[in-house]
Amino acid sequence: MNLHLADYLIILVYFLFVIGVGFIIKKKIKSSKDFLSSSRSIPLWITSLAFISANLGAQEVIGMVASGAKYGIMTVHFYWVGAIFAMVFLGVFMMPFYYGSRARSVPEYLSLRFDEKTRALNAVSFAVMTVFSSGISLYALAKLLEVILKWDFDVSIWVAAGIVMIYTFLGGLTSAVYNEVLQFFLIVLGLSPLVIVALQDAGGWENIKAQLQPNMTHAWKYMGNTETNPMGLHFMSLIFGLGFVMSFGYWCTDFLVVQRAMIAKNMRDAQRTPIIAAIPKMFMPLIVVLPGVIAIALMQPALQSKGFSIPVDANGQLNYTMTLPSMIAHYYPSGLLGVGITALMASFMSGMAGNVTAFNAVFTYDIYQPYFVKNKSDRHYLVVGKIITVAGILISIVTAYIAKGFNNINDFLQLVFGFVNGPLFATFLLGMFWKRTTGHGAFWGLVAGTTAAALTHGLTIAEGKGGWITPLYEIRSGMGQAFIVAGVSWVFNFFTTIIVSLLTKPKKDEELKGLVYSLTEKQSYKGGKWYQRVVPIAILLLVITILLNIIFF
Repeated sequence: MNLHLADYLIILVYFLFVIGVGFIIKKKIKSSKDFLSSSRSIPLWITSLAFISANLGAQEVIGMVASGAKYGIMTVHFYWVGAIFAMVFLGVFMMPFYYGSRARSVPEYLSLRFDEKTRALNAVSFAVMTVFSSGISLYALAKLLEVILKWDFDVSIWVAAGIVMIYTFLGGLTSAVYNEVLQFFLIVLGLSPLVIVALQDAGGWENIKAQLQPNMTHAWKYMGNTETNPMGLHFMSLIFGLGFVMSFGYWCTDFLVVQRAMIAKNMRDAQRTPIIAAIPKMFMPLIVVLPGVIAIALMQPALQSKGFSIPVDANGQLNYTMTLPSMIAHYYPSGLLGVGITALMASFMSGMAGNVTAFNAVFTYDIYQPYFVKNKSDRHYLVVGKIITVAGILISIVTAYIAKGFNNINDFLQLVFGFVNGPLFATFLLGMFWKRTTGHGAFWGLVAGTTAAALTHGLTIAEGKGGWITPLYEIRSGMGQAFIVAGVSWVFNFFTTIIVSLLTKPKKDEELKGLVYSLTEKQSYKGGKWYQRVVPIAILLLVITILLNIIFF
């Protein structure tokens, strides 16, 4: 489908707007603190929407639709098992440590709690993960433009990356955060008509259920046996691998999202940021999972007259990554097509800018400043932060080409998270709640966890991926492999950290005040109405989440 003048105008207005935000914010950037951490001055409603939008990149929007087509309604587990509980835990228990310690980043918190070698290891692994994730966003958009609009893949990558570079280079984190809010609304408004039209075309939810295998329309019912569900997972693997290790590892330790809460104006707002963000997050499956389920239903014999099909790759297999782009091309007319394309561009920019701003902060604060050039002027670190912003985007372009080897970018992304966030959560869990944890324990725990992840990936094979040592065990899906990798990495980290900590000397209690739960003064927020307090909202969210799991059991 070709774009018409109205479509191009919509895209052009969007590009001009996001770049304009960068120019407006540029006037307020006076220091490295302004550029890299927004000087902790962002209001609650902005931090909350930016918190969810930073995770709502192209890899989630396109990747979750792909997973919806590949795994069915089970994909909602990424939200109702793999997000809400961890977001609530972050707000209630972990933000007091992050915000109260005055650390500028998650690795810097690790240096305060443990030591410099633990900080360095996490900073380097996180920097690698962010550019990989940013590259996935870039690949997703370029592939979208190539398939739908027949634009050149390479040109699309460079042009799109250039626009993100302009507004992040000009306004830093603040520019990215305000654009993330705009992008959140664009994504929701741009994709909602697609869900409505496609659902009606498929004959409604009841007809979709009638066309698909039952295991594609139930979240839990068929998870008692790995052979009876499309993910090839037992429910215990899902609960531990996704619900505990990967979800808590991502939402509670990934600086990309934690950074959005750390820039709030005060402690209460910092705690409420992930909890308020959990409200729209809970209902995102309507936008990013349901279209995938509808797409696979439209390919069943009874609905093939509708004319929709998911493209196939060079091997003749369904290319699930292209599910959402092909639906937009099929259903959106001129004008509305421009809105849909803009929504996907917004998701790409949201994901990429979020990763780049996290990357430049960690590289500047946790790699460059402590280990290479100390005690320079603030102006020096501001310049370095801007240079690293450009470097991060260039590296992202390289990783975009690596992502071309996966038929579901969400599988690839979850695997990357399994290597980095999986073991890291064990380090934080012990470090924050067991004061006996030592720096040596944390460091060697991370080494053991990451090594275990690599070995597990090398000894297992799923959909042709992994098994680079020897394929001892086959896993039915790439997603299942990612969960197992994460689970194994967490276990090895957890027990290695405990053993090494018991054999080494811990820090004194005085050094751990404000960094460990038992030695930190508890926050008391009794004032205000119940819906303004952290714990009541958290409890309500958990109850609703449990009900949703029961309804779609």
